[in-house]
Amino acid sequence: MTVLVDAESLAVSRSDRQLFKGLSITVTDGERVGIVGINGTGKSTLLRVLAGTEVPEAGEIRWGRGVRIGFLEQDSPLPPGNVRSAVGGGWQSEAILDRLGMAAMLDRNVSELSGGQAKRVALAKVLANPAELLILDEPTNHLDLPAITWLEEWLARFGGGVILVSHDRYLLDRLTTRMLELDRGNAYIHNGGYADYLSAQIEREAQAQGAESVRRNQARKELAWLRRGAKARTRKPQARIDAAKQLINARPKAQARSSELEITFDTPRLGNTVIEAEGVSFVRDPSGEPVLSEVTVSLDPRERLGVVGVNGSGKTTLLDILAGLYPPTSGRIEVGTTVKVGYYCQNLPELDPKARVREVVAGPTRTPGDLADQRLMERFWFVGELPWATIGTLSGGERRRLQLLTVLAAQPNVLLLDEPTNDLDLETLRSLEEFLEQWPGALVTVSHDRAFLDRVTDRIVVCQDAVVNEISGGLASWISEVTQQKAKGESPVRTQMTSTRTASAPSSDPGGKRRSKTTVGFELRRIEKQLQSLAKEHDRLAALFEGAQEHKELANLGLELAKIQEQQNSLEERWLEVAEEAESAR
Repeated sequence: MTVLVDAESLAVSRSDRQLFKGLSITVTDGERVGIVGINGTGKSTLLRVLAGTEVPEAGEIRWGRGVRIGFLEQDSPLPPGNVRSAVGGGWQSEAILDRLGMAAMLDRNVSELSGGQAKRVALAKVLANPAELLILDEPTNHLDLPAITWLEEWLARFGGGVILVSHDRYLLDRLTTRMLELDRGNAYIHNGGYADYLSAQIEREAQAQGAESVRRNQARKELAWLRRGAKARTRKPQARIDAAKQLINARPKAQARSSELEITFDTPRLGNTVIEAEGVSFVRDPSGEPVLSEVTVSLDPRERLGVVGVNGSGKTTLLDILAGLYPPTSGRIEVGTTVKVGYYCQNLPELDPKARVREVVAGPTRTPGDLADQRLMERFWFVGELPWATIGTLSGGERRRLQLLTVLAAQPNVLLLDEPTNDLDLETLRSLEEFLEQWPGALVTVSHDRAFLDRVTDRIVVCQDAVVNEISGGLASWISEVTQQKAKGESPVRTQMTSTRTASAPSSDPGGKRRSKTTVGFELRRIEKQLQSLAKEHDRLAALFEGAQEHKELANLGLELAKIQEQQNSLEERWLEVAEEAESAR
């Protein structure tokens, strides 16, 4: 067993807080250490210290003799030149670039790459060069799901040591042998993966609660002892008096965050029509291939839609079109009159590094620091000195959390989220999932986070070959198939997917007009969603009717129920007509 890095009693602080102190850890070959903690606790700083690019304020680091370190930072600089030369050349480098979705850009100058593309090239550079110790900061950011699966396999086979910061719970649970948790200046090491870390964290919190209960009982006894009259107190030993006061005045350690993340806003109610795209195509370059072709997507008021696909397959373009940023080249987009879209995209405008958090939250129309803004910042754990902090002093995760706050603060009822889990800590991520599970509006999210998709989406579509297909075989099955096909050098096929659109073919409606199968299928789905919405509203009104006491209230509810029933009957008749039309068109 070879020691790769040995750190003893490390300490680093910032002007407003202690990041960590007394941190000691030894990593040997074959070990995989995952580092977790809320944003701003010093995870990336610790990686830089262990990699030797930042000097700690206290403590000592010893690296094994001759140990080579591959270090992937959040913003890893690339040498000038093209992608091929930046990674190092050779067939191994090109193979890694291919698996990371960069094969088509081997001769592209690195100065022309987007931030996500540059991160993938930097990761390829780290993996392609010999090293005994890999230190990786969010390596799955900007990777598609097949690439993440491949990276997991690659790291599982790697014979050296790995230290990584990641919000990918699947990756952490599969790979890590130990977890290092940073919490309010302290470090805790847990054996095992992500699930073991959660168990240990729960146990530690339970022990802390038990210790506080014991302290309270002891304090009550000591307080009673101190209150036994002035005369009795004069004969008491001063040492015990001081100890009693110290026990009474002690307070439990403050929580890392003041409370659970509360992201509850007054969301405008959606009507039956949300966003409907029928036969939508989009061509970015008039002389080029379409990015999207004949895409049909219909959202209902409680939509929970996940969007996946390899990098460059059109996922972000689909969200841009649904958000109304780009008109489709052809096809139809209908947006309901009650729709208010909130779009959290990967390329949100950069925040002014000199601006303060409270100023960003207030925006240009409000005075910073009013009561509503203070409550909003507390819900996102911007408390203490953080509201006064400048954007330039925030961690990457804190900046992303602030940008998410500004999107939700606008009170949308349709959320479009493009890779929302990037750079969020695990606590924020879990709380965001809990919010989305209860949020009353519609949700469409592009994500590569498997745990996030499993928890917040009801159905998943894949962007592939310019079309959008619904996955019928499950996410894991699709990832496995694409990975196998990529390994064989084949083009992905859609053998296990059911298309969200049907091939265009003429048919006739009752009025004699010929309509395409796409149009007929689209209307069927629209009617079905309207019937589902009406059924929910009928159940809600029926429950209110059962509990109503006042005559006027009963009469009003009865009228509303009658209207709902009339709409249901009309839609059911129309559904039968369209269903017959669809059947005759086969």
